[in-house]
Formats: sequence, structure tokens, C-alpha cells
Amino acid sequence: MSTRGRARSGTSVPVRGDPRPVSETPMDWLEVSVETTGEGAEAIAEVLSRFASRGVAIEAGPEGLATGLVVVRAYLPVDDELPETRRRLEEALWHLSQILPIPEPSFRIVAEEEWAEVWKAHYPVLHLGKHLVIRPSWLSYTPGEGEVVIDLDPGMAFGTGTHPTTQMCLLALEEHVRPGMRVLDLGTGSGILAIAAAKLGAAYVLAVDNDPQAVAIARQNVRRNGVADRVQVVGGSLPQARGLFDLVVVNILAKVILEMLEQGLAARLKPAGRLILAGFLKSQEEEITRTLGRVGLQVVAQREIDDWITLEAICAAERNLPEMA
Repeated sequence: MSTRGRARSGTSVPVRGDPRPVSETPMDWLEVSVETTGEGAEAIAEVLSRFASRGVAIEAGPEGLATGLVVVRAYLPVDDELPETRRRLEEALWHLSQILPIPEPSFRIVAEEEWAEVWKAHYPVLHLGKHLVIRPSWLSYTPGEGEVVIDLDPGMAFGTGTHPTTQMCLLALEEHVRPGMRVLDLGTGSGILAIAAAKLGAAYVLAVDNDPQAVAIARQNVRRNGVADRVQVVGGSLPQARGLFDLVVVNILAKVILEMLEQGLAARLKPAGRLILAGFLKSQEEEITRTLGRVGLQVVAQREIDDWITLEAICAAERNLPEMA
């Protein structure tokens, strides 16, 4: 479920899972990169993710996603299957180029050791909203009065706080979480949103992801932040998210959000509950808003950063909710 589209000006951050090479033994990786506009990044990321089991990344240029070019990257293991995998990947990109103007992909070999330190330079201590602070685990930081500090290793799974969609979700949580609330985080990735909800006062947070590595990483981060008594991390997807919640946050690709809405996502909300949706572009907002209305939810707030959208919705007076899957 770590299927999330993310980027920030001048940084590289995960989109679907964690694109950084991970293996039990050191090996070389083939980096595939495609330059495009912010609008085209989602489609290219979707294609690359079919071949890169560890996910893809979007790296925004100095002008940001809305106006500048971005680079979509993926990593393929250098093994016996690489020639055939590369052939199928290039064929898939060629088909995409027939409907979306994109240049030829670039390729280079990357040693796993190269990632050991270089990527850390992209992640400073990050301040968000009134009280939230995201501290990379290798940096020292002395909290100010009233600050809520989340200790995280951004190199492990999606959810670093650097991307607009993650930031907007964190701002929404800071605004709406109240002591005693039950919160559901679907597609938790690194666990950053679940941890934030717990530290902001939620009594119980259910964090769900269908990527086993993300589940393991989220559990590590939950323990690191001392909220294991309130955050439960489980593997799976919407069917594993049983119960009713005051807040539900879903920061995933538009396609997955639409599928979840059709499968009964709204039925996980308490009558006065609030749904926070993120991970999609402005061009996809209309379809998501229309689907929200069809399942009995009404959009009450919208945030936008660099062409990325976050919507907040509540239960409409007359609900027409699909049954829980």
C-alpha cells in the first residue's frame, strides 16, 4: 500500500515504497530516470513501479513541481533477469510516449554503498505547523517548549515529511486530532502520520500497509518514538482496517484512493468522523470529489501545495455508503 506520489523542490523522496536499493547483501543497481513535467510524473511513476519492486521516486527541480521539470527514478537489481526487465520497461515507456511527450530514459549503474550517506543530505530537521518537528534519526535536536518531535529515519520507507502531501496531512492532523480519538492511517509507510496522531493525543491509532517491509519499519519507528502502547501496525489493506474511527488519513495514489472509496472506506468513519485524502494532483481532484459525493461524503476543506491536493471530507446528511469489505 506504499503507493504514494511525493516530491519536494530539490529533493528526492519515495513514491511507491522506498526506491533506495535494499538487499541482504551489497549489489549494484540500474538507475532508470525519466525527465518530465510535474503533471506527467504520476503516469511515469505508475509505469516504472511495475518493474521496480522497491518503488520509484520523484525528484523536483529548483522550480518546483508546478512550473519546472522533475525526474522520476527507479532502481532495478543488476542480476540475470535485468536484460529482459529493462527491455519490457523500455517497451512500456515507449507505449506511454505515444500519448504523453517524454524523452528517452537515462540509465546508470549505482553501487549500493553510494546510498549509505549521500541521501541523508536531503533531510534536515523539519518544522511544520505550530508544533510539529520531524527529526532525522542521525541529527541532534533540542525541542522547544510545546514542540511535538517525531524521530524518523527517512531512508527506510515512505514518509519523511518533505513532500507536500505528507506535510498537508500532518497539518490536518495537527488541526483535528483531539485527546481520546481513534485514528486510522491507511498506507502508513514509515508510520510518520500514525506517530504524529499519537503524539498529538490520539488514544488509539491503527496503521495499515500492504508492504511487509513498510510494516516492519513503521513498527521500528513507533517504538523509537515511544508510542507503541497507542499505535498498532498491521499488514494488509482496507479489509484489515476494522472498526470505526474519528479520523481516517489516506496518503496514497489517486487510483488506490478511488478503489478504497468504492470498497467502503467511508464506512470506517464514525458519524461525526473526518476523512483526510492526499497523494494526488489537482487534475485528479474532480474525480475524487465526485466519488466522495457518490459514497455519501462531502468535501469541507482543501489544501494545495505545488499542484498536489489534500481534501478533507465528512459524512453528508444522507449517506449512501458501500458496505464494509
